[in-house]
Amino acid sequence: QVQLVESGGGLVQAGGSLRLSCAASGRTFSSYAVGWFRQAPGKKREWVANINRSGGTTYYADSVKDRFTISRDNAKNTVDLQMSSLKPEDTAVYYCNADQGVMPGWGTVGTYWGQGTQVTVSS
Repeated sequence: QVQLVESGGGLVQAGGSLRLSCAASGRTFSSYAVGWFRQAPGKKREWVANINRSGGTTYYADSVKDRFTISRDNAKNTVDLQMSSLKPEDTAVYYCNADQGVMPGWGTVGTYWGQGTQVTVSS
């Protein structure tokens, strides 16, 4: 079992940057694939990016490709999401999601969720 805690959200102007972090408890975090999802008010949850257990493979939704970068540090039990060139449409609550058996993303969600962190991008 793993517990996830997101941090790093906030208010930023369009064109700015934020770095989100997902910190995990437990000594086996390196056995979990992790995804970032987001949900804006009145909208469905949307997958943003994911990363495999080693950190060697990453994928991005088209809406964030070339603007967001996902990375992990298994020694520190963290997965970060560096967000650049932010747009007002990036405004949402961002969640990290982890699973040992599947790669969270696209139509698949993992077992463990964090509580979310709010990102607000002003125009």
